[in-house]
Amino acid sequence: MAAKLKKGDKVIVLAGKDKGKTGTISLVSPKTGKAVVDGINMAIRATKQSQTTQGGRIPKAMPIDLSNLAYVDANGKATRVGFKMDGDKKVRFAKTTGDVIDA
Repeated sequence: MAAKLKKGDKVIVLAGKDKGKTGTISLVSPKTGKAVVDGINMAIRATKQSQTTQGGRIPKAMPIDLSNLAYVDANGKATRVGFKMDGDKKVRFAKTTGDVIDA
């Protein structure tokens, strides 16, 4: 199945503690059905100091389920993503506006 959400997409959180917040996807894991969004679903992780990094309590973005994310269209609203054929190429489009997402 083709990926409806990809790295670099601007998304809004639909459910959970960060409901209503927007961010950009930095990593998608299709196998687990989760994505890491910058600044969303933050958790504090304690790390030991090493020669290269400073130790301490470091905030880290944790994965969030893809079902709790929606693509943000040109109007700034949440939209579902569909697929259509543009000539001989399959492209994603926003269902609310009909705009092609990746040309």
